[in-house]
Amino acid sequence: MLNASDIMTTEVMTVKRDASLKDLAGLMYENHINGVPVVDDDGMLIGIICESDLIRKNKKLHIPTAVAIFDAVFYLESSKKLEKEIERMNATKVEDLYTKEIVTVDEKTSIEEIATIMTQKKIYTIPVMNGDILVGIIGKTDLIRNIVS
Repeated sequence: MLNASDIMTTEVMTVKRDASLKDLAGLMYENHINGVPVVDDDGMLIGIICESDLIRKNKKLHIPTAVAIFDAVFYLESSKKLEKEIERMNATKVEDLYTKEIVTVDEKTSIEEIATIMTQKKIYTIPVMNGDILVGIIGKTDLIRNIVS
C-alpha cells in the first residue's frame, strides 16, 4: 500500500502571510499549483491558501468579470470600478484570505485515507508533516498521477 511519502511533492512552495495576492497568484500560476502552505517567519506551518480561498463567495474580494473574444478582453464593468477592484486586490494580503484551520497528514498516511479526507472535507491540497516540520504536499493531481501510472 502506498503512503503519503510515496506520492508527495517534497519541494514545497510556501508563502508568508504578508505576501501580496499578486505575488501569490504569480507563484501559483508559474508553478501550476492550486494551493500553497502559509508559514511564519520561522518557517512553521500556520495555514494554507488555495484557489478556492481566492474566489470564495463569502470573502470580500471581487474579481472583475471579463469576457475574452478573439484575444481581446472586454470588462463587463465600468473602468473606474475595475480600477478600484484591482487596487483592492493589490492591497489584499495572504493573511486576509488564508485558511488557518488546516488538515494535515503524516508521511505514513495511506493514499486511501488521503483520498477519503479530500473527498469528505472537499479539500484538494494537504500538507504532509513530520512532527511540526512541513516535509511535503499532496494535491489531487498527485493522487490522479498515481492512479494513471
